[in-house]
Order: sequence, then structure tokens, then C-alpha cells
Amino acid sequence: MRGVAYTVFEGVKPEAMEVEVLGVLRNVNGPKGDIILVRLHGQKVEYTGVVAGMSGSPVYLDGKLAGALAFRIGEFSKEPIAGVTPIADMLEISALDRSPAEETSAIKPSVNPVVGKTAAPGEASLLPGSFDSAGKNFANYLKPIETPLVFNGFSEQAIQLFAGQFGSAGIVPVMGAGSVSGDKQPEPLEAGSAVSAVLVRGDMDIEATCSVTYVDAQRLLACGHPLLQFGSVDLPMNKAEVLATLPSPLNAFKIVNTTESAGTFVQDRHTGIMGVFHRQPEMIPVTLSIHSNTGVKQFHYEVLNNPKLTPVALMVTVFNALHGVNEFGEEITYRLAGSIGVKGFPEVTMRNMFAPAENGQPAAMQAALSLGERFGRIYDNPYNAPAIAGVKLDFDLVRERRWARLESARTDVTEARPGDNITLETVLAPYRGERIVQQIPVKIPTSASKGTLRILVSDGETLDRIGHASPAFGRKLDLASTIALLNKEHSNNRLYISLLEADPEARVGDKVMPTLPISIMNVMDGMRGNQEMVVSGESNVDETATAPLDYVVSGVQLLTITVK
Repeated sequence: MRGVAYTVFEGVKPEAMEVEVLGVLRNVNGPKGDIILVRLHGQKVEYTGVVAGMSGSPVYLDGKLAGALAFRIGEFSKEPIAGVTPIADMLEISALDRSPAEETSAIKPSVNPVVGKTAAPGEASLLPGSFDSAGKNFANYLKPIETPLVFNGFSEQAIQLFAGQFGSAGIVPVMGAGSVSGDKQPEPLEAGSAVSAVLVRGDMDIEATCSVTYVDAQRLLACGHPLLQFGSVDLPMNKAEVLATLPSPLNAFKIVNTTESAGTFVQDRHTGIMGVFHRQPEMIPVTLSIHSNTGVKQFHYEVLNNPKLTPVALMVTVFNALHGVNEFGEEITYRLAGSIGVKGFPEVTMRNMFAPAENGQPAAMQAALSLGERFGRIYDNPYNAPAIAGVKLDFDLVRERRWARLESARTDVTEARPGDNITLETVLAPYRGERIVQQIPVKIPTSASKGTLRILVSDGETLDRIGHASPAFGRKLDLASTIALLNKEHSNNRLYISLLEADPEARVGDKVMPTLPISIMNVMDGMRGNQEMVVSGESNVDETATAPLDYVVSGVQLLTITVK
């Protein structure tokens, strides 16, 4: 059979390519996943070959829509031979979207396992699960046409540092060959038009572009293969203009400008993606401010709302913003004051400092990882789908490395009575600075039991780690408890003094029950199986902290006194 296919080589108007059917490959795209093998003819396609961004181009046989170009053959093919996903398989996506169960799950962030098939041009061998070019994996010979995930406004270092996190979500990023403009594009979307899915938009942009396969008044189908196979999604769907199609045996792709909004992508499935018109996606607005002695720089952008990708998208954008200003340097410390708004719950507050670590990790990377970890915990609960209202981040930039190690701690007494006041002397050793000696008053609780009392002098991170040390803490908490726990975490620019008694302590969710009598402990012990409970052998009966020290503090010292 012979037919015709349409794709955009330049501009916004799809152009025709002749199609020659070579045969049908059975069960090569999963069980009962047949692919139509075709050879493309025409002056342009024979020159460019099958290029990244061409996936989704509609194929018509005998005037009827047969499917979408979705697969290419080999690495350095001399002929434009491609695989076509049958349209019947793609139309299943539309039926899925109309089912009641699917509509219910669409309001929640998807937690489907990722089977990623998005790649940068020429980098598909880096996808998780693929082998090297020695050719030991069939995917090297028949694989989805790459849908390049283009990063605009990002430094090469930012992309390299977070490539591993994107790779674990099934994405191999590529630096920008194209941009996002928001310009008006009056031409309507039609079969063969370029269309973009946007993950981040604003002062930084991340988007993937493929071709429209089918369009009606309400929806369109595109790509012919998944972007990430997340199932139900909520991504901006934008029109796109192809500036040029770059031919290359190794790395052929379309250079694309993403333009005005056209609706929302709501499904990301094995055989393609589906978008609907006249609907706006719910993105997470982010405002990031960097204060320095040269003034204030602000970044405004939005990121997608997805459990797998939102934490990674936030990490790479925060690092990129901090790293991409003139004030950036190796000897930089950041003071962070920020908040994450979650609809229906208290704000998650962040008050921390980040200084270059002794292991060489930049402070900007530490700030990004800290934010990503918080977002990961907010999403990682089996009870509530978090509705993130927005993120506000204020960074004060200090042009020096401000960290201090706890060198020693001591007290001038070995015995005390309940209610006594004692004094601790601590010595902090700042980075290349004079040692700081502090006198910290501590009151022995009137309820303190006779015997040994341990005094833990530590940084905030150590205290949080001790509270989370039990294996039982691996159980998932509900969203309210998770947020309460995040807001109780200790900042890293103070010294904390904790008084530890040898009585059991139980934590249920974010609640702490110290110094439990044995009789109560026996009852609580039987509840461990059905509660998010952590039980430790000693109780933190009192905790005090110094004022903020304007240093990232690290170190632990343990003292003991006898309570008479």
C-alpha cells in the first residue's frame, strides 16, 4: 500500500511525505502492540531522515487515518524507515479519559510507575534500562522517535548535575535549541502540526515537542508513544512553530519555538498523549528572590504538579537561578527564608543556611536538594493528594563561607539537683575564623529522675536524624502529620542542648510522648503494628537552643551529669 504523511519541516504548515508500507511487525510494542513499518519518500524527508520531533505525524492510507509515525529504525539509517502506531491503539486513550474511574484519578497526582521513553536527540542510549552501542538491546534497533525535552535558560552545569534525577524519571534532557515565546499563533492546530507539552514556563522553560496525529473540536492525540507514561497528567498544551529541521546522521531534530497556549494535556499513555482544548492546567507558581549587595533579582515561573517530576523540576530551577547570577561564586553562603503553600493545610516554612560543604558540594546544590527533599516528603503519602498553592523562596547571599564546627562542650559540674541551673561552655570553630566561646544556661527539669542525665549538644540535623532513626519511621504519614513534622524540624544555624533521660519515649506521627511508665509502654508496644509509631529507649525531656548564629553549625558532643 502507498499513502501520505504530514509533518512540519519549517513554519507552522504541515507538508506531505509519500509513504510506502513495507509490512506489519507483530507484538513489538508490547503484547498485541503491532507496528506498521513504512518507508518515507520525498525530497525533504530523504535529506533529513526521521528526526526528533516528527513523532505523531499522521499517516493516511487510502485516504483514511492509519496511525502516527512513532518509531525509527537503527542509529545511522541511510533511509527514512519508520514505525507507525495504529490509530486504533491511540483512540483507546480517548476512551480511557472518558471512563469514570479515570476521571476520579485525574484529580490526583499520578503515582504510576515510570516507563520513560523521552530522550534527547542522539542520547537515547542513556535511557534507563538501555544498553550501550554494542547492540545488545533490541531497543537500539526499533525505538520511539525522540521527543527532545528542551531546557531554555539553563546552564550546562545545571543540566549535568541533575541529569541523574531526570534519568530516574525516564528523561534525558537536552540544552535549548528553540524557545518559549507566548507569541500569538493564529493558525489552528491540525493533523501534522507541531505541539508542545510544557513542564516549566516563565523565566526558565522546559518543554517537549512532537506532532499532532488527530484533532477534533474537543481534543487531540499526538506523539504515538508516551512522553513519560504517567497516565493522567495536567500539562500545558501549546502551539509551536518549527524554525528549522536540522539533518544529521547522529542528531537530527526540529528547532522549535513554543508559542501560545492551546489547552491542557490530560493523558500520557503507552500509545500517545491526549490534550483537550478550552481548559487551563493547574501549575505551581514559584517566586524566587536573590538579595545581595547589588540589589534584588527575582525569578517568576511555574512548574508542573506531578509527584515524580515536580521535586526534580524545582531542584534544577533553584540551582540554575542561584548559579546563573553574576554574584555566584564558590565561597558563597545563602540564608533561606521560604514557604510552600498547601491548600487546606498550614504553610511549610523553611529557615536555613547553606554554605559550601567540606566535601566540595556547592551551597546552591545543597539549597536545591533541601527543597526537593521537602517536596518529595509532601508528595510521598498514601492518604492525601497535595494541592500545592505556590512556593516563595528568598535567598540572602553572603560573600563568604560561613560554617562552624562544634569543637568542644563542657560543664563545670558533675552533679545537680532537679530545678538547678547549670552552665554549658561550648567552643565553635568557624571556617578560617576565630573560635567562638559561648556560655549557655541550662535548667535541670524539676521532674528529672535521679540517676544519670545525658546532655546532648548538637546541630539541628543530628537531632532530626535521631528522631527519625527507627525503622518504623519508614511508614508513611498522612499529609497533616508530614507538614507538622516538617515545620518542627530544627534549623541548621543554631546549637541545640537536649536533656536525655533513660525512660522510653514514643512518637506517633508528629506527636511525642516522653518518659512513659512501663505499664503504659507495654500497651503502646502492642500498638506498633497499626500506628506510625517510633519508640526509643530514652526521652528528650527538655530542649533549648542558642539564638541564630549566622553560621551553618555542625558537630555533636555528649556530656553526662548525675541528678541527686
